[in-house]
Amino acid sequence: MKTEKGAASLLANALGIVLGTAEIPLRLRAWDGSEAGPPEAPVLEFRSRRALRRILWSPGQLGLSRAYVAGDIDAPGDIFAAFAALSSVGKFSEPGPFRPLTPRELATLVSTAVRLGALGPNPAPPPEEAKVTRKGRLHTRKRDAAAISHHYDVGNDFYALVLGPSMVYSCAVWADGPGGGTPAERGLPAGLDDAQKAKLDLVCRKLGLKPGMRVLDVGCGWGSFALHAAEHYGVSVVGVTLSTEQAMLARKRAADAGLTENIDIRVQDYRDIADGSFDAISSIGMSEHVGREQTPRYVDVLHGLLRPGGRLLNHAISWNAGPIKPDPDSFIPRYVFPDGEMISLGEMVSALETGGFEVLDVEALRQHYALTLRAWVRRLEENWDEAVRLTSLGRARVWRLYMASSALGFETGITGVNQVLVQRAGGDGPPLRRSDWI
Repeated sequence: MKTEKGAASLLANALGIVLGTAEIPLRLRAWDGSEAGPPEAPVLEFRSRRALRRILWSPGQLGLSRAYVAGDIDAPGDIFAAFAALSSVGKFSEPGPFRPLTPRELATLVSTAVRLGALGPNPAPPPEEAKVTRKGRLHTRKRDAAAISHHYDVGNDFYALVLGPSMVYSCAVWADGPGGGTPAERGLPAGLDDAQKAKLDLVCRKLGLKPGMRVLDVGCGWGSFALHAAEHYGVSVVGVTLSTEQAMLARKRAADAGLTENIDIRVQDYRDIADGSFDAISSIGMSEHVGREQTPRYVDVLHGLLRPGGRLLNHAISWNAGPIKPDPDSFIPRYVFPDGEMISLGEMVSALETGGFEVLDVEALRQHYALTLRAWVRRLEENWDEAVRLTSLGRARVWRLYMASSALGFETGITGVNQVLVQRAGGDGPPLRRSDWI
């Protein structure tokens, strides 16, 4: 029988201070074997005193995230249940930056660290943390290339393990399942690869692709959209990415499919494309890297690359939590998407319309991304040892935390993902109805 005394009870009080709640919704297990908290709640393990020290130096999401990535904290059971409980109360339930501790709360936290022998220098961040600086201009070509490399150049084999054969790293489109309910209630669906193919084909239909068209894929990843469009719609595709590893594999996949004459994969910034125009442009999961201030320029560049009457599809994650902005110094910017920035659907539509586009269709895919992320987490956990071998234990933990917490964000509606289809003026007019792609 585990005792309610020992380190765990003190840790429970300390975590309650950090979270801003009197009752923590977790069962805490400390390094000395003691436990505290609701007996039936998801378990959170504090494996060493260093976990508390990290939280003391960064008393918020970043400190807890560093402790998890470093292995000082663990969620040994259902990670979705643990993170759902953690985000159900206090500061984790509030969008935006954590409210800072009061001097009294900080003093109590220091006192707890002293009692538990956890006081000491600030531990170095795990090596998987990006070297983020708030100085200098954001979204220069050099800085964007470094940010993309941090996230995407972690090994193609690792991505293949998580994403599966489709090698599509964006929201899939799932068929309606039986029973309704939330994605979590329906459970993990089967058929990730089929759902990704359905998404790729949906984009092709929305763009109105026809044989002989010239298409630009901005942020082409490993070439999955280019391959699908070239093979099934007879178009030629120019795909651009800032990731050298992505480009190498995309070119190999095109060669293996016998489509090198139809697919041109480049390591190139979209702002440097000089050989337009294109009949259609896809931007799938790329504009989150552009940033709010650069969005008007992004729209202007793509407008200039598109022929009159051509369509652009912008598929992007959106921030749905209103005027409160995401915390720029939290886990995602530090470990996953340095300099990434979500804007609202309204901001994106406004920018596209201001840039000269006519909106033809908007489709919300929020629940689809929750299902996609749950499928990726399942693949990661089923292949855990291989994932660690291909990268590092810390990197695998980053991805488990990132994908599980993101799935919960989509399920609760803090974040969304939308496909916005627009058309440049001129040329053939838009269809009267959406029957071509519905």
